[in-house]
Amino acid sequence: MKAYWEKSITFDEYMKVAKERVSHPRNEADEEMKEYYDLGLQRMERTLKTFRKEEEQLETLKKKNFKGKILIVTEPWCGDASATVPAVSQFFEGHNEVRIFLRDEDTSLIDQFLTNGTQSIPIVILLNENHELIAHWGPRPAFGTELLAKFKADPEAYPREEFYNDLQVYYAKNRGKDAITEILELM
Repeated sequence: MKAYWEKSITFDEYMKVAKERVSHPRNEADEEMKEYYDLGLQRMERTLKTFRKEEEQLETLKKKNFKGKILIVTEPWCGDASATVPAVSQFFEGHNEVRIFLRDEDTSLIDQFLTNGTQSIPIVILLNENHELIAHWGPRPAFGTELLAKFKADPEAYPREEFYNDLQVYYAKNRGKDAITEILELM
């Protein structure tokens, strides 16, 4: 894990990557994803504006006495990541170092954390001080996973557009709280 950590970037660098890919796509794939990069950037900026650290969660973090690091595998175009990554990064700021590993740059890390056989993101990896794996979380909070299961069980009764809308409304209202609570439970 140390090699992945060393290839990772800070959250600020990640935001620069997101802005760069919106304004200057690197290739045809980026051009095709431009709408998602733009939407992801808008959602991340909204999360950054609305996120507030919860005192109860900070107390839990303090009690856990976690001395490790947090490595997040993600991409700026991802809807789940746009709500979660900024909140997690902001929450742990000043307590634990958080770094970002871009999934699409090197898939060998995400391939170790597949979700039902897919490279779903974000994946939050908890490491100890020696870069050894403690636990991982992702790609979405339990409630988001329940919404996805409802959609997959009956897409005619719960269409994709309704699922996406419900998921984004949940993320906007929850502001990362559930993801942080679930990550704290893994420490």
